[in-house]
Amino acid sequence: MPAIEALDTARAAAGLAAGVREAGALALSMFGMPLKNWTKGASSPVCEADIAVDTLLREKLSGIEAGIGWLSEESADDPARLTSRLVWIVDPIDGTRGYIAGLPDWAVSAALVENGRPIAACLFAPVTDEFFMAVAGKGATRNGEAIAATPGAELADMQVAGPRNFLERVAAIAPPFTIMPRVHSLALRLARVAQGTIDAAIAGGNSHDWDLAAADLLVHEAGGALTPFGGEPLAFNRAVPRHGMLVAAGRDRHTALMQLLKDTRLAAS
Repeated sequence: MPAIEALDTARAAAGLAAGVREAGALALSMFGMPLKNWTKGASSPVCEADIAVDTLLREKLSGIEAGIGWLSEESADDPARLTSRLVWIVDPIDGTRGYIAGLPDWAVSAALVENGRPIAACLFAPVTDEFFMAVAGKGATRNGEAIAATPGAELADMQVAGPRNFLERVAAIAPPFTIMPRVHSLALRLARVAQGTIDAAIAGGNSHDWDLAAADLLVHEAGGALTPFGGEPLAFNRAVPRHGMLVAAGRDRHTALMQLLKDTRLAAS
């Protein structure tokens, strides 16, 4: 894979946005249609739209700059990505189960990662017409308007999304809070934290780079944090692109949540 001496980040971000918008339009055109679907691995659903959107995104993003690696949920993994400073990390349809069921909470998610951290990200939820975008150091937006995670460190009365069984255990030792309805797309769940419509989100174990890379940048550029329970930054484009449980919230609330989990040993259970 040829080395890239200097990347025009603004140009790459604009190309990413255009590709994700086109991919979202394709996914929406197939939404609600009778599609072939099957299961990969133990229980992960896939449908024809996943493959079609993946193909389109690879064509569009690969045309932006030669030599950028590729990692997608729906593509065979190419180990060459591990030697690339830059890599596209893509989930053609995040929330496929909801997509197949005709529910609105799915999204196209894609990010450009450099040396393990995202530098440009787009997340498009076509049914609700929400386009999230972030560029490192330049903030995060939803439909062109700046977004921010909710401020403050209070845990009482916060709205939290995540695995219900885990949150019910947290509720036993935390101030009263509201468990929000499930969001099928993990990336969109985390984007709601960046947007400030929910205060915090938990990602269950076994999430992958393609679920997280775009949302990670959105949350951080919106003034929040998304980390494992140990508090360290996420690292993307590793040999095994899988992650354990994660916490997302505005920075002060994230710190308070991390302390609560540490004190109660829930993070290790």
